[in-house]
Amino acid sequence: MDEELRTLTERLRAEAAASGAQGAQGASAAYDRLVANGDLDELAAVLTEQGQPLWARELAAFRLGVAGDRRAFESLVLLLNHRDPPRCASAAHALARLGDPRTARAAAALATNELRVAYALHPVRLLVGLRAPEAVPALITTLERRLRPHDPYRRVALACVDGLGTLGDDRARPVLNDALAHPALAQAAVRALARIPGQR
Repeated sequence: MDEELRTLTERLRAEAAASGAQGAQGASAAYDRLVANGDLDELAAVLTEQGQPLWARELAAFRLGVAGDRRAFESLVLLLNHRDPPRCASAAHALARLGDPRTARAAAALATNELRVAYALHPVRLLVGLRAPEAVPALITTLERRLRPHDPYRRVALACVDGLGTLGDDRARPVLNDALAHPALAQAAVRALARIPGQR
């Protein structure tokens, strides 16, 4: 079993068992059916049926996403911007495998949304993994905003710095040079700059 799927199923099994909507036994049975179900149409129906718990929607969306079924796209994008980091991580994993051309644009919009910057870590990482045209401009924009005095989102800033180093695009040099002045980012910025071709 894929490690990300194992982590997700263990987490959602516990959520299902703890849910009181159908009683623990009923929820666990519903969980088992959903895990065993190989019918993509039935999984897709879970995303639109009223009254489905979040754990069921997440499991269905994840399974559809890794299967390349684009009906999962909207649900996965919502989960990518969720307040719970494990949901964001699972959604990013599935979106990276979905192959939907809208993914990079959606991830860039989430990464650069200042109202949701607390949840930008996984959209940033997803953009880097996708290596889409939207990635470098979005990471530059997000990092520029993180260089303000007393910005509390250091993990997001570090992800941008590391990601820009991974992408190795010359357009990132100015913002990475600016990041050198920030002690929490300086070492990562040095490493990132060293990965840009032609950088000395």
